Amino acid sequence: MSDETRARLGANSRIDDGATVGYVHDADAPPATIGDDATVREGTIVYADSSIGDEFTTGHNAVVRENTTVGDDVLVGTDTTIDGSSTIGSHVSLQTGVYVPTETTIGDRVFVGPRAVLTNDPHPLRREADLVGPTLEDDVSIGANATLLPDVTIGEGAFVAAGAVVAEDVPPETLAVGVPARHEPLPEDLTGANQL
Repeated sequence: MSDETRARLGANSRIDDGATVGYVHDADAPPATIGDDATVREGTIVYADSSIGDEFTTGHNAVVRENTTVGDDVLVGTDTTIDGSSTIGSHVSLQTGVYVPTETTIGDRVFVGPRAVLTNDPHPLRREADLVGPTLEDDVSIGANATLLPDVTIGEGAFVAAGAVVAEDVPPETLAVGVPARHEPLPEDLTGANQL
């Protein structure tokens, strides 16, 4: 469901019945904008005050909250949540069940595997702290079920292994593996840009 007061859609965009584009969380929020050739599947909610580029695709029941900017050719998988006030680059794949908290930055050509969890609160319910999500630089790959703690930076071309728990910055072109994640040289066959 969408209308011009809540959403502006580009050419050839398809919104399934049961999807909502332009969900109004604030009466003064500007409409959601989505570029050309989008596919928004049933159960998905895209809030007003979000700006999304061309070739945007969602699985079912995805959520994109307010104040989020998304580039071109981005997949937001089934049951994935982007909790708002975040920036997502172009050619990004967020697989099934990924959680992206507020104040997160994701670069271009980034892959985030199924059920990966990014966090933004260093002391949940214990004391006040600024919420700062992770930064994933260009060409980062995050394996399934990995957890990234608040305010870590995953450097350009780095690879976080499945199930890793990342508590500190990962340098560019580095493999992070284990709990807590340790840094290892990136294997030769994992170097270079992601092919998204």
